[in-house]
Amino acid sequence: MPFINFPAREINCKLVYYGPGLGGKTANLQWIYDHTGQNLKGKMVSLATETDRTLFFDFLPLDLGTVRGFKTRFHLYTVPGQVFYEASRKLILKGADGVVFVADSQEERLDANFETLDNLQEHLREHNLNFATIPYVLQLNKRDLPNVLSLEDLTKHLQKKGEPVIESVAINGQGVFETLKDLAKMVLGELKKGS
Repeated sequence: MPFINFPAREINCKLVYYGPGLGGKTANLQWIYDHTGQNLKGKMVSLATETDRTLFFDFLPLDLGTVRGFKTRFHLYTVPGQVFYEASRKLILKGADGVVFVADSQEERLDANFETLDNLQEHLREHNLNFATIPYVLQLNKRDLPNVLSLEDLTKHLQKKGEPVIESVAINGQGVFETLKDLAKMVLGELKKGS
């Protein structure tokens, strides 16, 4: 459920990048942050612990379009990929308006993708968010590596509801903004339906 700031005439939406550990969630946010104009973004915040080398979550507002005269601000979050951080993953999903599942395209990571996708659906249910209706994009990341499954195989295994599927190489920006744009359009579509 978006948060509406009436004095600022802003609608704030939360987009969460979810996926297995080391799959490219942080790389997506870092690329978006580094390639967005200074006046369009807030400060990126990262939290890390001594037990994990990946970022826990990033916070990044982006202004994209208006709905009934209100500016739309997107707050982008990543979740920790490791199962060890289950409570953090669950908490970060709370109040999500849209989700990107960042799948690792490597053949040996297929089971990790399955496990994390099941975990996502379970956490959404716990927050009374419906996986069938929440705006959702499947990003197939790491397409530049030699041991990746074919686009057809990965789509067959991981696409759950006819969602957009985007191939990416997040570390060099391939597919990153396309993923964000697809999800943002879906979230804005939901907002316009509800207004």
